[in-house]
Amino acid sequence: MAEARIRMQATPKWICAQMGGREHYAIPRALHATGDLRLCLTDFYAGNLTRALGKRFSAKPIRALAARNHADLPTDVVRSWNLRCLGWEATLRRMARPGVTERYLGYCEVGKRFTAAAIRHLRALPELPDEGFFFGYDTASLEVMQFLKDRGFRCVLDQIDPGRTEVELVKAEQMLWPGWEKSVLDVPDEFYERHYQEWALADRVVVNSEWSRQALLLQGVPAEKLVVVPLCYKKDVQPGDAWERSSGLFQSIRNFKKDPLRVLFLGQVMLRKGVQYLVEAARLMQSDPVRFDVVGPIQVSAKAVASAPPNLVFHGRATRDRISDWYRKADVFVLPTLSDGFAITQIEAMAHGLPVIATPNCGTVVSDGVDGFVVPPRDPEALAIALQRYLESAEVLAKQGRAALIKSGQFSLSRVAGHLREIGCGLGTNSKS
Repeated sequence: MAEARIRMQATPKWICAQMGGREHYAIPRALHATGDLRLCLTDFYAGNLTRALGKRFSAKPIRALAARNHADLPTDVVRSWNLRCLGWEATLRRMARPGVTERYLGYCEVGKRFTAAAIRHLRALPELPDEGFFFGYDTASLEVMQFLKDRGFRCVLDQIDPGRTEVELVKAEQMLWPGWEKSVLDVPDEFYERHYQEWALADRVVVNSEWSRQALLLQGVPAEKLVVVPLCYKKDVQPGDAWERSSGLFQSIRNFKKDPLRVLFLGQVMLRKGVQYLVEAARLMQSDPVRFDVVGPIQVSAKAVASAPPNLVFHGRATRDRISDWYRKADVFVLPTLSDGFAITQIEAMAHGLPVIATPNCGTVVSDGVDGFVVPPRDPEALAIALQRYLESAEVLAKQGRAALIKSGQFSLSRVAGHLREIGCGLGTNSKS
């Protein structure tokens, strides 16, 4: 027993770095739950005062900041730079005003400022071990990896999207839908170069889907570096929520004229997410008892919004504390994406008992015909046909809703922790001793 305790104490721990509340802090939470987290570095982490303000005031920016926190990740393992972060975000907004190119240069600049703050903190630690693991996200990890690798750390980089492959896809889509987005996508070489340097420096590059893995292979990342780690999501099921709804309400015959099928899209409202094809699917279903709710930051033009048929409503951005309300109102979740690194909204929707209609160009979550449907990208007719299946059979809706809820349990925090343990064991350490 004593030897086992010594081995546990000697096991190198992880330092994580991330900007924003990405994936609900899944990686540091998973590592903290297994005792493998040494430190989480992040730009903003809400303390008691910020959370209290978020409950008191309804302004979306305040609520958004208050949501940058998780009960599973205590503040004593987190180091953040809250005031500086507000300055970094102001810098990004200022740099983004001239156009798309400047916005991506802003991402690089803010990433550099974040890594500089992180390195200053690491230098000031009374004891920084000579070995360990680092996990960070693209654009905000390069300098920290350089610093830690010089000290014997093994570095893991999470590439959150398919990179240049996705950008080229979106640029082609903008040519097909002129005037839909406010500006033409123009990503500067400096942004790509930062990614290339991070990929070269990392010992492993984590992607969240096979879609992303294939994209990075095409961009020159060696296959032996790439590891697919699906995202996770945990939701506490409340009485009267998903199980009751999917096993009770949908088992009865729905009167769709009185209570139309509620179809939810939640995410960034943009061409990459396929919202243009969702609008076309809604147009095809104008005579059907279906209502489409599009929730998320609107990044298409006013002209595009105005082109939507009356059965589709754009609601704008919802803060994290209001997202569950939208899932509870919905019957079906749709993700007609052209490209996503994963799209955690799929799991969120399933955890609320919703079947999901998605494309193959994202994380592999949906089993076609079991807990939703998989439809080709850029195909509004296929999307409409899938939705018609639910209108024709409340039983299919109920059965898939229950299967979706069960499926969501597969994408657990412990599963992510297991992937990280495997990566750590595969990498070993670079001990200088």
